[in-house]
Amino acid sequence: MARSKKLFDGFSTDIGIDLGTCNTLIYVRGKGIVSSEPSVVAVERGTKKVVAVGTEAKAMLWKTPGDIIAIRPLRDGVIADLETTEKMIRYFIAKVLPKRWLIKPRMVIGVPSCITEVERRAVEESAFKAGAREVKIIEESLAAAIGANIPIFEPAGHMVVDIGGGTTEISVISLGGMVVTNAIRLAGDGFDVAIIKHVRSVHNLIIGEQSAERLKISIGNASPDNKIEKMEIKGTDAITGLPRRLEIDSVEVREALQEPINAIVEEVKRTLGQTPPELAADIVERGIVMTGGGSALKGLPKLLSKETGVPVILAENPLLCVALGAGMYFEYAKGANRSRSIYDNLNS
Repeated sequence: MARSKKLFDGFSTDIGIDLGTCNTLIYVRGKGIVSSEPSVVAVERGTKKVVAVGTEAKAMLWKTPGDIIAIRPLRDGVIADLETTEKMIRYFIAKVLPKRWLIKPRMVIGVPSCITEVERRAVEESAFKAGAREVKIIEESLAAAIGANIPIFEPAGHMVVDIGGGTTEISVISLGGMVVTNAIRLAGDGFDVAIIKHVRSVHNLIIGEQSAERLKISIGNASPDNKIEKMEIKGTDAITGLPRRLEIDSVEVREALQEPINAIVEEVKRTLGQTPPELAADIVERGIVMTGGGSALKGLPKLLSKETGVPVILAENPLLCVALGAGMYFEYAKGANRSRSIYDNLNS
């Protein structure tokens, strides 16, 4: 049995999935990142027949006729609609793999540490129904650390701050495990919501999620900057109900983002306070590594370093880290097991 399993593993395709609230990324061993699309599914109302998935479906958000609805099946990093999530995973996997598999793939999926056991089982069930032979569910920050090339099996402390779409996870990792971890259901989506609320309350203008996201990406900044950037947005006047344009600057966007950013900074400080002194000393020396799409907000690493007094490094490809790490997990685990067996033999 063990020999046949090893044979299967040798020929099996390993797939890493970052099942994100905003985007789903898929890594295939030997090919790299093969898919990065929005986590959105458009279905027929009533029949729930899939009309579009990913980029095409996102373009339909808030613009569909009465008989079609565009759904984001994941909220705050967890599955809100199990059936639609399963269809979405099936679609993405069918898109990146041959139609006829000789051997079903092994899948590793990164999930937030704050999800419940029921939610974790829902993710696992979706993957099996989508065609997996073996499914491994790991914490996003552990996957992100592997994807960021952090030597997690060292006897040293490494801190990872992974800011995704729905959750922010802060973990201290040593010897391949998480020593301290905290997660809050606030991340990139929360930044967009803060901008929407600010524009409505200050300017009486109603804007959508996509407009808020464009503001965040184009002129959003967590730290004061000498250069003030401006951008025009369009929305609906909250009083007249008529379409209206508005020019907004980067200073105002930074003010709008202050509350969610402060919440994330405080959670990082809390995690540092819970870290054993020996590992904390390692973190001060090595720095905090930031991953996830939300970490790419301009000035955020600089602000976090200023607030904590610890160097902060933005990973080379922050958006890709979880998918890369999930896809590389089996190889990492194999290396770790090999090292442990050597020590076991020395001690026997």
